[in-house]
Amino acid sequence: MQIIDGKKVSAQVKEEVKRQTLELKETHGITPGLAVVIVGDDPASRVYVNNKKKACEFVGFKSEEYALPAETTQEELLNLVETLNNKKDINGILVQLPLPKHLDDKAVIEAISPLKDVDAFHAVNVGKIMLGEYDFLPCTPAGVMEMLHSYNIEVSGKNCVVIGRSNIVGKPMAMLLLHENGTVTICHSRTKNLAEICSQADILVAAVGRPKFVTADMVKEGAVVIDVGMDRDENGKLCGDVDFENVKDKCSFITPVPGGVGPMTISTLMKNTLKACRIQNNI
Repeated sequence: MQIIDGKKVSAQVKEEVKRQTLELKETHGITPGLAVVIVGDDPASRVYVNNKKKACEFVGFKSEEYALPAETTQEELLNLVETLNNKKDINGILVQLPLPKHLDDKAVIEAISPLKDVDAFHAVNVGKIMLGEYDFLPCTPAGVMEMLHSYNIEVSGKNCVVIGRSNIVGKPMAMLLLHENGTVTICHSRTKNLAEICSQADILVAAVGRPKFVTADMVKEGAVVIDVGMDRDENGKLCGDVDFENVKDKCSFITPVPGGVGPMTISTLMKNTLKACRIQNNI
C-alpha cells in the first residue's frame, strides 16, 4: 500500500506556478490577481480563505479579499461581482461557498464572468468540461487527476466508481475520468447494492460527505482509493469518507485525510488563476 501524498504533489504544482508567474512578470510585466469574496463568518470558510491568501503570496499573485457581513443583500453581492468582472488587474473571482441561506449562490456563480470563473462552476465552463474543451477545471476533481498522474496511475480501461453526485465534485470527477477512458459508475444515496458496485472498482473516489462511510468490504483488493471527504469523527477529529485504518491494507494506493486531496484543491486554484491571466492577456 502506498500513500498518495497530496502535500508533496501540491507543493510541486505551486512551485511550477510560482516559476511561471515570475516569468510572466519579467516578460510581460503582468501579475495574476485573484479576488476572494467571503460573506459572513463561517469558521471553515475563514480557514479556506486564509489558506488561499497564503498560497497567493507564495506563488507571487496579487490577492484581494472582500469580507462582507452576513446580512449582505443579494444586490450588494452581485454589484461587487460586477465590479470585479470589470477590474483589469483581477483575473480570477472566487466566491467562498456556502453563502448565508438568504443568498442565491446559483445567481452569484452565473454573474461571474466565465473567463474569471477559476472555480469552474459557471454553466459555460461546466458545459465545456462535458465537451472536453475546457479552459478551467473544478479545483477538487482536477487535483485528484493531478495526483493520479503524479503517481503514474493509469485510468484508461479501469473500472472507476465515484460515490457522490455533487456539481462541485462528483459529476465533474466522473467526466474527467471518462475523458481519460475510464469506465465510470456514479453512485449516490439511491444506489442499490452500493457495496457490491464499489467492490468492483479499480479506482474508487469517495465524495459523499459522511465520515468513514467506505468500509473494507466495499473495497477491491489492490484498488486505488481517493478520499475527497472532510468530516469529523465521533471524537471531533478530522477524518474522511473512507475508514482509513480498516481500508488501507487492501489498497494499492490511498489518499489520507488530512494531507491528501485538500492541499491539491488550492494548488489547482492557483493554476486556474494563472491560466485565466494568460487567456485574458492573450499570452
